[in-house]
Amino acid sequence: MEIRTELPEIFQSFSQARQAGFISAKEFKESGNPLIGIFCTYFPQELALAMDAVTVGLCASSDETIAEAEKDLPRNLCPLIKSSYGFGKTDKCPYFYFSDLVVGETTCDGKKKMYEYMAQYKPVHVMKLPNSQDEVALDLWKQEIIKMKEVLETQFGVIITDEKLNQAIRLKNEERRALKEFYGLCKQNPAPMTGMELFNVLVGASFDFNREVLPQKIRDLTKKVQEKYENEKKQPMKPRILITGCPMGAATAKVIQAIEDNGAVVVCFENCTGVKAIEELVDETNPDGFEALAQKYLNIGCSCMSPNAKRFELLNGLIDDYSVDGVVEMTLTACHTYNVESLSVKRFVQQQKGKPYTLIETDFGTSDVERINTRMTAFIEML
Repeated sequence: MEIRTELPEIFQSFSQARQAGFISAKEFKESGNPLIGIFCTYFPQELALAMDAVTVGLCASSDETIAEAEKDLPRNLCPLIKSSYGFGKTDKCPYFYFSDLVVGETTCDGKKKMYEYMAQYKPVHVMKLPNSQDEVALDLWKQEIIKMKEVLETQFGVIITDEKLNQAIRLKNEERRALKEFYGLCKQNPAPMTGMELFNVLVGASFDFNREVLPQKIRDLTKKVQEKYENEKKQPMKPRILITGCPMGAATAKVIQAIEDNGAVVVCFENCTGVKAIEELVDETNPDGFEALAQKYLNIGCSCMSPNAKRFELLNGLIDDYSVDGVVEMTLTACHTYNVESLSVKRFVQQQKGKPYTLIETDFGTSDVERINTRMTAFIEML
C-alpha cells in the first residue's frame, strides 16, 4: 500500500511547509538569526522567540538512516531515537545541519543516552525534565527553564528580557488559539476534513518560521475550510476515531491512511503531533513568566510522567467534545513508557468512557502496512 500525502489545494501550503522550510531555514540562518533544533514539545519555544530565534523539529520520522544509527545504537531501540541519531550522524537532515544548538530532554532513558553520542556532531543541551507533576517537580522545571535561558544567552550573546519573554508568550498563545480553532472544526459531524488533512496542517504549521503571521494564516485556512463545508455537499457521516499514543510522523501516517481507507475518519490526535501541547495556554496574567512557562509545559500529559493524570484528563474531554466512536492507540516498538501505559488507556477508554479501543504497535518501516490495514478493517467493521 502506498502512503498518500497529496492534499486538496486548500491545504497545500501547509502540507508542503516541511520541504519548503529547508530553504527558509537556510535564508533564516543567512540573515544572522539562530536556529534551535528540538525533539520534544516540552521545550518552551517562547525562550527562542524572545531572542528572535526559531525552533524546528528535527528529522526523526523515517527509517532512512536507521541502518547507520544501528552501527552505534542497539537494534532493539525505539525507531524514533535511532532515526533522530541517524539523521544527525549522517547529516541528511537539513534542519539538523542548519541548527546552531540541539536541545534534548530526559523524557526517556534511550533518548537521554543517545544525546551523549549526538553531542559529537552538534552542541547539545539536555533539559532535565522531572518525571512527576507535583509542586516539587514544578519548582525543578522552573529552574531548568531559567538555566535554559542562561545557556541561550551565553551561547548566542543575547539578553532575554522579561518584556521580550512576555511578548513571546502572547505570540505563542495566539498561535495556539488559532490552531485550536482550526482542529476544533472537527467537532462538527460529519467532519469538514479528513484526518490526513488535519495531520498535515498540524505538522506543517510547526515548520513555518514566520511566527508573527502564522496565526492569521491558520485562521484564514480555518475560514476557508468552514465556508467550503457550509457551501458544498457534506460527506456522509463516518465512524469518528481519536488517535492517541506516540508522536506521529510521515512514516506512521500509514495508521491514519488505514483508518480512513476503511471508511472511518480521524477527528482528533491526542499526541505530541496533535493537541497535547496546544490545548493549554501559558498564563499571561502571571507576573513571573518563568513560572507560567513551567506550569504550562509541565502539564503536558506524556507517558514519561508518573502518575500521568493530565493525559487522562485531556482524553476524557476530547472523547466527549469530538463525539468519538473509537480510540486507536499508536505506539512505537520499544517505546516502553507508552507501551506500558497502553493498558491504563485501554481500561480508561473501555471502562470509563464505554468506547472501543485498539492498540497498533509499529515502526518506521512499511512491512506491516497490510497487517495494520487488516486490523483497522476489523476494528471499524465492529464500530
